[in-house]
Formats: sequence, C-alpha cells, structure tokens
Amino acid sequence: MNHLNKLIDTFTTEERLSFINFLEKKNKRTDTKNIQLFKLLATNHTNTKEICFLLYKKENSAAYHALRKRLYQSIIDFIANINLEKVNTTELQTIKYLIAARNFMFQKQFYIAFKILDKAEKLAKEHFLFSLLNEIYHTQIQYAYATPTIDIDILVAKFDQNMKSLLAEEQLNIVYAKVRNAINKIRFEGKTINITSFFFQTLEEHHITISESLTFKSLYQLISIGSLTASLTKNYNDIELFLEDTYQKIKCHQHKQKQLYYHIQILYHLANMYFRNKKFKKSLHYLNLMEIQMKERHKKYESLFKIKHQNLVALCYNYSGEIDTAIAIAEQNIKKNHPDKDAFLHLQLSLAMYYFQKNIIKNALHLFSKFNHQDKWYEEKAGKEWTIKKNIIEILLHIEENNIDFVESRLLSFKRKYFPYLKESGLDRVITFISLVEELFKNPETLTSLAFKEKVENSFVFLSNIQEDIFVMSFYAWLKAKINGTNLYDTTLEMTQRISIKND
Repeated sequence: MNHLNKLIDTFTTEERLSFINFLEKKNKRTDTKNIQLFKLLATNHTNTKEICFLLYKKENSAAYHALRKRLYQSIIDFIANINLEKVNTTELQTIKYLIAARNFMFQKQFYIAFKILDKAEKLAKEHFLFSLLNEIYHTQIQYAYATPTIDIDILVAKFDQNMKSLLAEEQLNIVYAKVRNAINKIRFEGKTINITSFFFQTLEEHHITISESLTFKSLYQLISIGSLTASLTKNYNDIELFLEDTYQKIKCHQHKQKQLYYHIQILYHLANMYFRNKKFKKSLHYLNLMEIQMKERHKKYESLFKIKHQNLVALCYNYSGEIDTAIAIAEQNIKKNHPDKDAFLHLQLSLAMYYFQKNIIKNALHLFSKFNHQDKWYEEKAGKEWTIKKNIIEILLHIEENNIDFVESRLLSFKRKYFPYLKESGLDRVITFISLVEELFKNPETLTSLAFKEKVENSFVFLSNIQEDIFVMSFYAWLKAKINGTNLYDTTLEMTQRISIKND
C-alpha cells in the first residue's frame, strides 16, 4: 500500500465525508476528478489501469499521477486544517503573536515588534510553553541590536533558564518514549522486561526529579507513563506510591491554576488507578477533588470531563455494593448524547453491565440495540479492548435469553475477528473464556458436571486477587455464578469487595 492509500485508510467515515466537502469547496472547476479518485481509493480500488479507465476512459498515466499528487497535497492541507482547529487556543494565539512580530522585524518596525513579543512572552510563560518561549527569546536576541534600550544579558539569562526547562520537558518525553518502546517489546516481541524497575531506572538515568518546577503538564505525562506501566504489569502498588507522592509534592504550588486542564487529567488518572486497584473509597476521594477542579474558571472544563467523571463514579459505586446508585448515575448521564464518543460509549457499556449484573436483561439488550455501527467504527471511537468487551457481554446476554441462532453467529464472528489479535497480544485467557462459554452454550447439561467445574477452575491462571484486573474478575464471575447457581452481582462482589475492604 502506497502513502496516499495509507493516508486515506486512516480516515473515519465522518472524516471522509468532511474531506469530500472540503474538496467541493476548494474545486474551482466542475471537471476536477479529485473527488472521484478519492472515492475510488477509499473503496479499495488499487489497480492503476482500472482507475485510469474509470477516470479518463483510457490509459493516461501522466494525468493520473499528477492527480494523485494534487489529492495527496489536499489531504495534507485538510489534516492540517482540522488539527489546527484542535490546537490549544493559548498556544495558537502565542504563535500568531510570534509570526506577526517577525513580520514587523522584517519591515524594520522594531518597536512594534518588541511590544508584540512582550505579549507573546507573557502568554507563553503563564502557560509553560517552553518551546514557543525558546522561539520568542531567539527572535528577541536576534534583533536586540536594533533597540538600544534592550539589555541583551537579561535576554540571554532568560533564554538559558528557559532552555533548562525545555530540556527537562524533553528528557521526560524521552523517558515516555523509552517506556512505551519497552512495553511494545513485551507485548509484541515477547521480551522479558521488569517494566516497573525499568520505569524507575529510566527516570533516574534522565535525572527526572520531582519539584515545584515540574509543571502539571509534565506531571500528567509522568502519570500517563506510570499508568501504562501499571496496566501492563497489573502491579499498581509500586507505581501507586510513586504517583501519590509525586502529586502530593506539587499539588499546592502556585502554578496549578495555570494548567487546570492537566490538573483535572491527573486527578482522573489517580482516581482510575485506585479504581483498577479496587480501592474504591480512595478513587471516589480523587473524583471529588476532580469535580472541584471541574467547577473552577466558571466550569470551563466541566462539560469536557463530565461523562468520564460520572462513569468512573458509577463504577466505584457498583463495585462497592451500591448497584442502584450506579444505575441511577449512569441513566441520568446517558439521556443526552455527548461529543466525547469514547467516554459516552464507555458509559453506555457500563450501564449495560449493571443491568446484566442485576438481571435486568431486557434493559441491557435495549441499550445494545443502539450499538448499530460496525465493529471497525467502535474500534476507531473507543478502542479494540472496548469493542471486545462489548461483543462478549452481548454474547452472554443472548445466552441468558437463549437466542440460539444469534449466539452461534456471534461466537463464530468473534473467533474469526478477534482470536488472531488475542493470540498475538498474549490475551489467551479471553480465548479460553470464550471457548468455555461456547462449550457451556452448546452442551448446557455440563453445567452441573463436576468435570466441567474442575475444567473451568483449572483453565485460568489468575494473578493475585490484588493484582487481578477487575473486569477479568467480572467476566469470570459469570461462569462461577452459572456453575454454582448463584446471583451474578453477589458473585461479582464476593470476588472484588473483600479486596477493596482490605485496601480501603
């Protein structure tokens, strides 16, 4: 696949429609064939001769390749435009100031240029935009000769200090890259790496120390790395202590309100980490702190984070034995659609799970009837892991309803779509679980069999209760409840609550 095809393949359905609209506005002539070519390539037409005949009614390779180059450039322009719209407004304003100042420098309007650069510097310093500050100081130093009142030594001192901050941020970025690279080697190459030790060792190698000079943006990146490490090893305890200590050290410093967005993100990460570690009271504590921050600056970020926040609150209540509260929270927030598709889909699936656990199967199936897109769409919006969970819950729901044809079809589809990925990713336990579900579905008489019960118990190699993933435990609880003839929600709590009580 060439570069143009790869670019087009990354587009979602909505982006493809937006791009066609972009081309329609851009085209000045009615006979331009770029939209036609885009549609052909988007529908997997790859044969050059075939496309030429569809476009020109003859083989015209010169015109075709020129058209491909123009389409490629249009895609680059389109991607740049839609991403510029997402750029932080403060950062974009600082860039505008910098560009305008440089333009006035070229015109020798130095007084105006330096006034604009002063505004850019103030904005960049307030929001810790070290890279842009570097460009601002570079420009000020370059043209300092033109303004006698400028003290070049002060400018150089500012430049040097900012370079230290920029270097520290870059070092953290290198740590992030190295840890991600190590995680990929474990996941996809089968390497044996103690990722927790590697994480701390890499921090030390790059002289990453926790102090008030560390911004909330940097801390957010640091916590993201820690969360990745914990999610891979399922060992939250080592990372948890480090991240908790890190947050406590810098949470009161004077710059926290300058980076409110990252502060909220950090609190969410901490709350999510405690939830995954089954420390529900601590998770709710950080969710309360997160809600307080969401109300700052006239609730500037409340709408952005509300669904994620409420979903995690509901999950904490659900696994704390208060499923009715969890359902009420989820139902209240699901009444209106939300632009954050990822968070909204997670909330929908969580509510379906609560209905399932409380044996309100009809409500759960009604929610699933709203999932009317193809799996590929859900993978783009919510990720492959979410899509796999959705498929598994749907299969279990229809087993409860004894919808034989549906279950057979979905089991076959699931194995074809996801077994290769699960094998490559080392997620053999999911394959084992689905195989046992299929055996139980096809031979329901085995439910009371001692041999099947022993087979289930011997099929899984679980981590310790503290380390084991809470959602893995929830799926296993369904099998356990089926075998023992117990209530699903009670069985789920039996597996998770005793750990959370000890932890909290």
